[in-house]
Amino acid sequence: MNFIKSLILLLCITSNSSAQTSPFYKSYDWDTNPNYVIEASDKDIIALKEKVVTEFFFEDQNLTEYYLEHKVLWLNSDDRIEEYNKVYLPYASNASLVANKARVIKKTGEIIVLDASKILQAENEETGSKYNYFAFEGIEKGSIIEYYYVEKRRPKYQGARVDIESDYDKQFVEFDLYAPTNLLFNFKSFNLETAVVKDESSTEKLHWQFAVKDLQGIDREEQAPYTAAIGYLMYKLHKNTANNTIITSYNEVAQNLYAFYYPGYTEEENKLIEKFAKKIAINADEDEENKARIIDLYLKENIYISESGNDELKELKKVLTSKTANERGIVKLYIALFKKFDITHEMVLTTNRLELKFDKEFEATTFLQEFLFYFPASKKYLAPSKFGTRFGFPPPYYMDNYGLFVTGYDINGKRKAFSEVKYIEGLPANSSKDEMFIEVSFHKEDFTKNTIKIHRKLHGYYAMNIQPFMNLIQPDRKNEVIDDAFAKSSDKNAQVLSRELIHEDPSLFGLKPFEVIFDLRSEYFVEKAGTKFLFKIGALIGPQMEMYQEKKRILPLEAEFNRSYYRTLKITIPEGYKVSNLDDITIKNSYTKDGKELFIFDSYYSLEGNVLTVTADEHYRETIVAPELFEAYRTVINSAADFNKVTLVLEPK
Repeated sequence: MNFIKSLILLLCITSNSSAQTSPFYKSYDWDTNPNYVIEASDKDIIALKEKVVTEFFFEDQNLTEYYLEHKVLWLNSDDRIEEYNKVYLPYASNASLVANKARVIKKTGEIIVLDASKILQAENEETGSKYNYFAFEGIEKGSIIEYYYVEKRRPKYQGARVDIESDYDKQFVEFDLYAPTNLLFNFKSFNLETAVVKDESSTEKLHWQFAVKDLQGIDREEQAPYTAAIGYLMYKLHKNTANNTIITSYNEVAQNLYAFYYPGYTEEENKLIEKFAKKIAINADEDEENKARIIDLYLKENIYISESGNDELKELKKVLTSKTANERGIVKLYIALFKKFDITHEMVLTTNRLELKFDKEFEATTFLQEFLFYFPASKKYLAPSKFGTRFGFPPPYYMDNYGLFVTGYDINGKRKAFSEVKYIEGLPANSSKDEMFIEVSFHKEDFTKNTIKIHRKLHGYYAMNIQPFMNLIQPDRKNEVIDDAFAKSSDKNAQVLSRELIHEDPSLFGLKPFEVIFDLRSEYFVEKAGTKFLFKIGALIGPQMEMYQEKKRILPLEAEFNRSYYRTLKITIPEGYKVSNLDDITIKNSYTKDGKELFIFDSYYSLEGNVLTVTADEHYRETIVAPELFEAYRTVINSAADFNKVTLVLEPK
């Protein structure tokens, strides 16, 4: 997160800069006579070389970073040529390009070096920011493009990531880091067998290096956390031996966070907080959980969170007077209200697990990306800056993940912060349920016409997309929105006879399920076939996901959240008719681990007189599915799709 950078004290490092040699890039160049070897391949792209070099270097007693990226890519399809005919160079207001080169190497061996006229500049129409890019020309199938650039930038020393794997094969990948002799860096490889090693022969500078050959591309698989699951490196500045200072420490981060977010309030701020708090309807006897729930709802309905770079919006006074905040400002306001209403809480910083798993051992500010609050009394979380979420149900990809928990106390007049890395438990399946109760009867004279009663109950994450926002739907469109979402999910032409909404008050989210009840007429579910009728009973539950995997699964699958589906279908069979294929209803697939049923689809029936009752329940009690469990998971997922295709045959007795 950008705001973390503003909280960390400036690095104070002493060094004898005269002992340093020139930066590495001064002597770096590509091969004048390249001789890249490409074996016969049906691949559309192969990286013949990918190299990243970064150097931390003292200039005028200031630490700077020189970052080089060098790529040699063989392109063998029109799509890849289109993708790489422009290569964008990094842009930042606090950085500059100090070197760049690019060329095309054709199959014939002809080399086309891009001159300055082919390094173009463009402007983002929305932000107005400018950026440079290489404009390659003359690329044909089988051509090679080669480019490198060196960026001089503000040093990223408290945690940076270097991707090693991607979706294409790589022949050779290298990473090097250089630093002054008093700066010790730590490294960690993720999803890789090879580690970064120190070059003990380097004396004028510290040098660490990583090299690997013949990497296979990693396909993007369905519901895989691709960015988090591929191989990558992390590095951070650990220690300055000149003054024996640990540089990157969560304890130091916690202290700075606490100082920033829990300041003493001015008299004016206290008055503004008191005035604002009076608008929030909290009874004196409310417990901490309900207090936090009410505050969360009020702020998300009354404070606008701006994505702009207006730094004023981090100030509590500005937030309270303008009713507008940036991320830092809204966090400050939550904390002020928690303190006002005596709500025990902890700050939590974590990541989106689809993009980057929070590592519990490698301390780096790279992992401090997303803000949550944790409430020990209820063991629940909220996400202060995520408008689409509510108390108890933060973005699900922030859960089932580790995070940094921060608390603080005043001890003998001194403010002290404490931090601990802990696991953020995901919510159980019964917290997010989709319950469906359906009754179907047939027209006495025309069985292709049905009267259908649908009662849906949505809990947790299934209700969060609609229940908290019912008051925002325009009254003249409410019926249309609700009908399309629930009544017409299977039959778009169904006639809605009546509808009823229960618990549509946004304040009831997390307390009561959102319920809809419909009476419908439909001619979609039954077809006549001679003397028989084909009843698409499975279609009543709506479209279902179906997963395909032709190759062996490589990456884990990660669902958003644990979940349950309960479906009860009650069918009144017409007099004089019977169902000839009742056994088609029975489908059961499950996976059990250590005595716990993790995934299950179970559909079965009972028949009493002419009333057929079908139950189709489905549960997923594990969000992170290892590759070796994927087939079991897929089988359960596809069971619901199989049920969706079940058609009952009604024939005369």
